[in-house]
Amino acid sequence: MDSKNNKEERYLKAQKRIKDVKGFYIHIIVTVFLLATIISSNLMFSPDFHWFWFATIGILAGVFIHWVKVFGVKILGFDKDWEEKKIKEFMSQNKSN
Repeated sequence: MDSKNNKEERYLKAQKRIKDVKGFYIHIIVTVFLLATIISSNLMFSPDFHWFWFATIGILAGVFIHWVKVFGVKILGFDKDWEEKKIKEFMSQNKSN
């Protein structure tokens, strides 16, 4: 019974992970089209001032935050095991002191 629940739980986690990754890729696609629209609008209607940089920075900051939420924490090395590794490292340092 436990293995069946564990298998189902892992399946649900994997399903959620796939949904998160898919959402990030959709965010990237929307960002590309949105930035193309913003940049072209800026250059057509007010080419003297490039205000599209402000929108670009804000939108890309949102994409970066989404990336960190979906992929980045583990890629940057701050996954669940990181805290345990650091605790063991500090404990071993304190033993030698």
